[in-house]
Amino acid sequence: MELYIDCSEGLGNEPFTYGFINTCLKSLVIEKFGEATWEALRSQADVQETFMTFNVYDDAITLRLVQAASQMLNLPAEAVLKLFGGYFFTFCKVSGYDRMLRTLGGSLMEFIENLDALHSYLALSYQEMKAPSFRVEKREDGEMWLHYYSDRRGLCHIVPGIIEAVAKDFFDTEVEMEILNHSEESTEMMEHVVFLVVQKKLSQRCRERSETSKQSKEKELDKEEIERYLQKMKVKYDALSHCSVKRTHWDLLRSIVRFGQSNTLCSFEPVYPEKLWMDKKAFCDAFPFHIVFDEKLKVKQAGVNIQKHVPGLQTMNIRVDEYFTITHPAIPFTIPSIRKFINSQFILEARREMMPESWKTQPMLKLRGQMLWMGIFQCMIYLCSPQLRCLQELEERKMHIADIAQHDTTRDLILLNHQRLAEIELSNQLERKKEELRILSKNLEVEKKKTELLLYAMLPEHVANQLKEGKKVEAGDFKECTILFSDVVTFTNICAACEPIQIVHMLNSMYSQFDRITTVHDVYKVETIGDAYMVVGGVPIPAESHAERVANFALGMRMAARSVKNPITGDPIQIRVGIHSGPVLAGVVGDKMPRYCLFGDTVNTASRMESHGVPGKIHLSPTANRALQNKGFEIVERGPITVKGKGNMITYFLVQNLHVTEDDIMGIPPMSNEGDPKQCNGGSKGNSEQSKQNEHNNSEDQDHKPVVSMKYADSKQTPTDREINRSQHNECPGSTVIFGGEGGAESRLDLNNKETLHKENGKSEFCILL
Repeated sequence: MELYIDCSEGLGNEPFTYGFINTCLKSLVIEKFGEATWEALRSQADVQETFMTFNVYDDAITLRLVQAASQMLNLPAEAVLKLFGGYFFTFCKVSGYDRMLRTLGGSLMEFIENLDALHSYLALSYQEMKAPSFRVEKREDGEMWLHYYSDRRGLCHIVPGIIEAVAKDFFDTEVEMEILNHSEESTEMMEHVVFLVVQKKLSQRCRERSETSKQSKEKELDKEEIERYLQKMKVKYDALSHCSVKRTHWDLLRSIVRFGQSNTLCSFEPVYPEKLWMDKKAFCDAFPFHIVFDEKLKVKQAGVNIQKHVPGLQTMNIRVDEYFTITHPAIPFTIPSIRKFINSQFILEARREMMPESWKTQPMLKLRGQMLWMGIFQCMIYLCSPQLRCLQELEERKMHIADIAQHDTTRDLILLNHQRLAEIELSNQLERKKEELRILSKNLEVEKKKTELLLYAMLPEHVANQLKEGKKVEAGDFKECTILFSDVVTFTNICAACEPIQIVHMLNSMYSQFDRITTVHDVYKVETIGDAYMVVGGVPIPAESHAERVANFALGMRMAARSVKNPITGDPIQIRVGIHSGPVLAGVVGDKMPRYCLFGDTVNTASRMESHGVPGKIHLSPTANRALQNKGFEIVERGPITVKGKGNMITYFLVQNLHVTEDDIMGIPPMSNEGDPKQCNGGSKGNSEQSKQNEHNNSEDQDHKPVVSMKYADSKQTPTDREINRSQHNECPGSTVIFGGEGGAESRLDLNNKETLHKENGKSEFCILL
């Protein structure tokens, strides 16, 4: 059962613990403190997540768990061990050992005295187990001393937790324990702890509850039941009175009491014969495994089969300790030591060096049995049987079932345990398969999340979910949205002068930063074709602040582009950005590689704003300008220009956001030494060098920092917020309120370079095909 240590064992200098123990400790933490506490404890102790019952694990794992629990719960290690001891008793009961534990003894003392026998039984299943030993000493003053022996030092504090739980549950007794002596046995380097065990009577509340229960039971017996019972006893008496054998009145009364199965006969006194009616040969044949030795350990008598397997015992007066060692309990082979543990099971193992040469390669014989002191002869008799777990061990020791006496239950035990070991192995295999399935399921869930993230990167989440469910995605009509196009200036020249891999690296660096900024402002990336990057705000989830989001995203694009170098010149690349607001129709197109596409004149106009734009500038259409009025943006008028397919239009340039910082726009968490909040994304020209340096540093670090979502007036209505990691950075100065901006005709710019108004190869025309 039942002690932590009795399911633990040590082999040489490498102690091990069965997984049953670690599973119990895990269950304790989860039940008392929650799943999160166990995960934190497991992480701190650096141990695996699950343990298999019949597998052995390094003892250091359990010790690390106890130490981590002590630190996390702010409790002494002794308190943690005692708590574990009490819980381990409950864990054993619910694991199927309840009836076995209840039948160990009728009192706490008997229970403890039979623990070693229980350990011996459990060793059949836990084959590597090396159990502790217990010895109870009843003092003259009525006190009970519990002697605990174990080669597992430092775990004695588990014992009070278990004993107190046993006393309370099985015997309705309160127990207090304290350590009287803590020493180390010099012979076996074993820990020897002596506990004072004080049993208290039931509390007054318990006695009152017991008396109330008795009274209620007495009331349940009505007069009719009493009359019926008396009539039944009278019938029994009448039947006995006609017996042909003459009996006294006391004999009749005794017969009635016995017939009624009363507990009046509560005492028993055995009757011993005047002499033993059994000769020596019959005794040695009936008990083929026994040894009788005197105070000097000289063998006086041995069973026939123990002589067969240990030939040296046929020589009388040889010392028993020359041929055997006591492996359990771990005590010296002396009569006084044996008498201290007279109520324990003793396991003796034959010495290999005393066996015939041809036998030294096979496993040594182990005996398990009981020691009895015969005071008249001043001798000890060891009644035993071979300690065998299965038929394989029987064969390895060159033994047969016939070698074991007919009355010895070891014969049945070997056969039954052979089947049980097969069941345990099957249980082990099922447990391993279960663990493998759990790990596979966990890995599958991780891969599923990766797949979903990849899918959500290609399609809007609600659209992707509808496609996964096999539903048809209906096209959506959006009355208001803002679309952005951007491209790289002189991209054709760069492609002609560079290796393809350099172009790939440049675009990947730029687009990775752009993708990150889409998360900051919750805008949807439609697609990229070559150097063209298309983004929309207000689609697929409508948002009133769609124009503000796209405008801030455009400012972030311009900042991010400064950190991307031209592969030819090494200078920062320049981009053109065009923005237009209006209605669109959106839907999923295609079965293979389906895309979420936008349709309508708004797409075409936004593309024209980009193609007629200026390097390094953000070009706004009249509708985009109106959508951004009084939103806190600095906008300057460009003036009338001729737009292909649109005629003359008065367009504008977006300069900056007057009320948020560059870090807010880029989604960078605020630093501890924050800069002046008045320093915005492009306003102060005197700090331009410092801004460039900050941009360079931010571009190197921003991919490794959490993304801080910029807050808008309608942010709470946007489900995309849950996708952004901002648990540690919920505040962004100046980003919650956006005020009105300013602009005028006096800010009008006169542009002379007409070549920049056209895009090479007409790449922006792809939007017309949509």
